[in-house]
Amino acid sequence: MTMLRQVLVHLRAGRWTQAHNLVQSDDSLLGAWLHGIVHIQEGDLEDAEYWYDKANRHFRSRGSLDEELERFEAALQLGDDPT
Repeated sequence: MTMLRQVLVHLRAGRWTQAHNLVQSDDSLLGAWLHGIVHIQEGDLEDAEYWYDKANRHFRSRGSLDEELERFEAALQLGDDPT
């Protein structure tokens, strides 16, 4: 979970390359969701949709980038990862 928090720090600071490099090493459902969020920030929606699928999340009904980050942070705080 600590690594995912670091990914969030990078994302919030606009450092998506560093965020992407870190998140690639996490194979949890939360990691897949955050990987998808990174791709949204990059503007790569095709890859974002792939990672949302891997995270068992609905890509088409997602919120804005800020809303997704808030949802993710809440899930991370709860430790809400069924893997």
